[in-house]
Amino acid sequence: MKKLLLCYVLAAVLTVMMTGCKSYKQVAYFQNIDSISLAASKGLYDAKIMPKDELTITVSTTDPKAAVPFNLAVSQVLNPNGNISSSGAGSLLPYLVDNDGYIDFPVVGRLHVQGLTKGQCEDLIKAKIRPYLAASENPVVTVRMSSFRVTVQGEVKAPKVVPVSQEKMSILEALTAAGDLTIYGKRDNVLLIREDASGEKHAVRLNLNDANLINSPYYYVQQNDYIYVEPNATASKNSEIGQSTTLWFSATSILISVASLLVTIFR
Repeated sequence: MKKLLLCYVLAAVLTVMMTGCKSYKQVAYFQNIDSISLAASKGLYDAKIMPKDELTITVSTTDPKAAVPFNLAVSQVLNPNGNISSSGAGSLLPYLVDNDGYIDFPVVGRLHVQGLTKGQCEDLIKAKIRPYLAASENPVVTVRMSSFRVTVQGEVKAPKVVPVSQEKMSILEALTAAGDLTIYGKRDNVLLIREDASGEKHAVRLNLNDANLINSPYYYVQQNDYIYVEPNATASKNSEIGQSTTLWFSATSILISVASLLVTIFR
């Protein structure tokens, strides 16, 4: 009998150890990072301008007056007293990129900016406005992309719409902003739905356990990305067990109440 009991104990210990190893393999990120090359990830990431993006564009020149026609400034604002007054310096209206990828820029007209990086857009505008300036003018163009958003849902601690204000955010940073994955989230099968410049949507599956994700074009999020973390088998089973347990306790409680009532009646 003692030998049989000892066998049961050893079997239980081995089961726990094997489960722990399996859990580690499912939970840890970038498990193979020491055995792969990250050379493909070399280079600084630059976000590309997409339709519906909002751009703040500032033009400066050595003669401030020469730059005025190229800045889409708010000339008047309504103050708290209800009076109209001139706005302060730096109050610029954003440019909305239309569905065809164009903005209407003062003086020079429509410019196609879709697919350009911030630096490429600055160079384009600089080239377009130079013919309108004196040869001695040295224009400086600054383009800022207004914050875009990505949505994170599923088995994360705080599902939310995450604002991206720095024009660059990795998928891990987006997940961290949503509280990171719960222990029940599938780390090897994260769904990413991305919309391209034409409006077509693409779905890809990402494995956070694999360090090759760093080399992937999906490592950095883009405008309007949707990230969904699926629940693992344990979460699904717990959900089923939770519902079954609730029903079982309810049925048991009713039976006990009925039995108590019968005992009271026939006592």
